Amino acid sequence: MELISDSGALQAFCQRIAGSRFITVDTEFIRDRTFWPVLCLVQIAGEEEAGAIDAQANGIDLTPVFELMAAPSPLKVFHAARQDIEIFYHLTGRVPAPLFDTQIAAMVCGFGDSVAYETLASRLAKARIDKSMRFTDWSRRPLSPKQLAYAISDVTHLRIVYEKLAKRLADEKRETWVAEEMAVLTAPSTYEMDPREAWRRLKPRSGKPRFLAVLRELAAWREEEARRRNLPRSRVVRDETLKEIAAHDPKTVEDLTHLRSLGRGQAQGDTGRAILAAVERGHALPESECPEPIESNHGEQLNGASVELLRVLLKMKCERHHVAQKLVASAADIEALAESDAAEVPALHGWRREVFGEDALALKHGKLGLTAEGNKVRMVKLGGP
Repeated sequence: MELISDSGALQAFCQRIAGSRFITVDTEFIRDRTFWPVLCLVQIAGEEEAGAIDAQANGIDLTPVFELMAAPSPLKVFHAARQDIEIFYHLTGRVPAPLFDTQIAAMVCGFGDSVAYETLASRLAKARIDKSMRFTDWSRRPLSPKQLAYAISDVTHLRIVYEKLAKRLADEKRETWVAEEMAVLTAPSTYEMDPREAWRRLKPRSGKPRFLAVLRELAAWREEEARRRNLPRSRVVRDETLKEIAAHDPKTVEDLTHLRSLGRGQAQGDTGRAILAAVERGHALPESECPEPIESNHGEQLNGASVELLRVLLKMKCERHHVAQKLVASAADIEALAESDAAEVPALHGWRREVFGEDALALKHGKLGLTAEGNKVRMVKLGGP
């Protein structure tokens, strides 16, 4: 292992590992004071060599890393890749590919939902990861030997984890299952959030169309402002403040100053003017263009028994096929499926339909039943139209 802190050494390292069948990749970054993550370290391991690249080193040119990430080979192996990929996409406008995510592969291979890297390293590579460095400040220099050892272990043990998971997928003929998930991870749209969709992450309780229209405009303004100033969203305006503003529907600066969660200085300055403009835009929308509530009234509309039976079936089928439930269907997917046979959910497509979706539809329509034998649930085919 080496710490790479100059451009010449980085170029040579990337050239040496470019011929590997696969490389394992991880990043260390900080994001507590910025909107965009600040890349501090990139760890990469080829089949014979591993290196930690100091992304904060004075004058270092990371172009060889970015070119390696975009090259058609080797395969790039990450664990829980989404945040790492977001960093590369923000810096280069390109998604690393081809890609393999060991967390997703582990879910397909029966290791449970969102399995941690430390768990896979222990079970597949027989390695013990020292987690004491997990929350260290990766922007401070110099990095200690303990920090470097921890960082590099995230890619050295990952080589063994990848090879064992890849073999299991091949033996069980499930490579296509993972390929479907990789297609989502490598799609640029996965990392391009429309500011006008930012309101959804606030999870508002009210479903009133005008309230949601105002909240959408407020959240979109904050998203754009946070990106422009490279600040965390909460440093611009907190989530609860946005919801309070939308609920109180202020019309003037004086109205804003009466809100407990917004400081007088903010209310009377540029922030206050921007907030009032967003509120006005929300009111200017025609009723037909107001957003619909995120949560449908499933509790009122659905047969609760159907939802519960589908949950039992999902658990049973996933245990039988040794695949994580989260990967097959979410709670929202189950409710949508109970409501409609044509629900646009992953469970009704591809391998998920074979594992769960087809039987879920049969269960809904009385062609399939569930029975308990001891502590096990079994499916029973039933007659019917």
